[in-house]
Amino acid sequence: MPSASIVIAALCDLLAAAGVAYFAMAIWAGKHFQKECGRVIDRSFTPPVSILKSLKGLDPNMYEAFRSHCLLDYPEYEVLFGAHDPGELGLTLVEKLRQEFPERSLRVIHCPEALGLNGKVSNLAQMLPQARYEHIIINDSDIVVPRDYLRRVLAPFADLHVGMVTALYRGMPGRSIGSRLESLGLSSDFTGGVLIARALEGGIRFALGATVATTKSVLREIGGLEPLVDYLGDDYELGARTAAKGYKIELADTIVDTALPDYTFRDFWAHQMRWARNIKDRRPAQYFGLIVTFGFPWAILTVLLQPRAVWAWLLLVVAAGVRLAAAQIVGRGVLQDANFGKDAWLLPLCDFIALAVWIVSFFGNTVEWRGLRFRLRKGKLERT
Repeated sequence: MPSASIVIAALCDLLAAAGVAYFAMAIWAGKHFQKECGRVIDRSFTPPVSILKSLKGLDPNMYEAFRSHCLLDYPEYEVLFGAHDPGELGLTLVEKLRQEFPERSLRVIHCPEALGLNGKVSNLAQMLPQARYEHIIINDSDIVVPRDYLRRVLAPFADLHVGMVTALYRGMPGRSIGSRLESLGLSSDFTGGVLIARALEGGIRFALGATVATTKSVLREIGGLEPLVDYLGDDYELGARTAAKGYKIELADTIVDTALPDYTFRDFWAHQMRWARNIKDRRPAQYFGLIVTFGFPWAILTVLLQPRAVWAWLLLVVAAGVRLAAAQIVGRGVLQDANFGKDAWLLPLCDFIALAVWIVSFFGNTVEWRGLRFRLRKGKLERT
């Protein structure tokens, strides 16, 4: 009868082989997306648009993010900033922005009601009636966008079957190891998963909070923003509900940046756990399937269990090579992440932490968000 170590090594071997297949799929999906982005697209569809930003606290590079929205090459748009607290710190940056860009339509919307536990959505629900235009873009307050952002994001709406457009994003890390790990995970892991889901499902059925572009008509059709005021993953819910109504969700051919705080390791862990448990709660089958995405750690564990087995070492070399190739194509090729090269050596640590987060996330449903603890139940936040 084979020993326990041989059985476990064989299981790790199978998971590592599945991981190699997953990384190969990420390479294919990344190259496919790059090819699509290389096509000539008609960007003559430029409807006026309202950009909605909910404010809560100060984010890294927040003024740079706000400023990038005033430098856009687009005929007509407005930016709305919503705050629950009239003394919100971010409002001082908005005032500074008004002085620098007096020609831009920048409006502050006071959101006096607390409609639910998700303060961002509560603000957005109160801002939406104040938006002048039919087309709406919701993005986070730390998002830095390129000058042609609106042209690229709005162009797909020329197709009346498109109900939502979202965009990939890369991290702008701080100096801490937690910040750098999160940025590397976005480039080498998260984005690859989005592109694979898009390729396998013939499109995407969710949205990413870095950009949620839609219309007032679509929002009315899915019930508005008010039903989402207690949901943690409001971006996912908006996309899922839009797709459920039969609309297409497009991935824009542009990349935005998100400024990452200088996380302590504890803060980094809490953030990763919040993401993980939200995905597990909303897409449990798919989350369990992530077991194959840890091919590199499984290959390392196989070698540790069977150090004299030549096949184990060969599998490790193949898994490491394909893992790095996938990370390069997605991180450098698709996202054009300038930080990827200097932090690529952290990939093994990043992968083992991701595996640990995945395992721990199954044991519980509590998350930390903005210094408070909540339970997750069917996507909704509940006070502990």
